[in-house]
Amino acid sequence: MASLTIRNIDDDMKERLRVRAAQHGHSMEEEARIILRRAVGGITGPALWDLSRKLFKGEKGVKLDLPARSGDRDAPRLDGTTPRR
Repeated sequence: MASLTIRNIDDDMKERLRVRAAQHGHSMEEEARIILRRAVGGITGPALWDLSRKLFKGEKGVKLDLPARSGDRDAPRLDGTTPRR
């Protein structure tokens, strides 16, 4: 596993992290890991579906303008080569 050093944290923030860690029964290091995991861990699968249903409940969607398309490539030939332009 990787290590991370964070410098220049103001005293107030460090104290709030210490208190938060104590409230949750964790070390400051573990509390920081939990915070980072939640912040960048992402959401996938069924949880993502549930969240999207909550966020857009009752909505009928939105109308998006599709960008103009041009310059599509030719399909490859059956022999595996691509036609030249």
